[in-house]
Amino acid sequence: MAQIFYSKDHEWVSVGADGLATIGITDHAQAALGDIVFVELPEPGRNVAKGEACAVVESVKAASDVYAPLTGTVAEVNQTIVDEPAKVNAEAETSGWFFKLRLDDPASLTELLDRAGYDEFLGTLA
Repeated sequence: MAQIFYSKDHEWVSVGADGLATIGITDHAQAALGDIVFVELPEPGRNVAKGEACAVVESVKAASDVYAPLTGTVAEVNQTIVDEPAKVNAEAETSGWFFKLRLDDPASLTELLDRAGYDEFLGTLA
């Protein structure tokens, strides 16, 4: 099973055997947003920098940017969540993923949090 990493912007990252990093929003993020009604994804081939807003998710109560947790090139997007945005609420950390990146520097994964670190971070939020 692939290791999952987390950002303080509430994105998760899982790197598959193909070397692509699958990125989505955490269960905490989808719960905070509420019922998701719209998703906009980056174009495949787009280069994104760590921390760059590259996708948008809108719920009945807010719109929020999704940030690239690492630098790389968008290799694939999840069209299913564009067609069925509620899938992000139901399966945020599995099939509700947003996009896949070909990482510029796979070693940069070490800059992200593991599950215990992310849970500790969540505990610091008011």
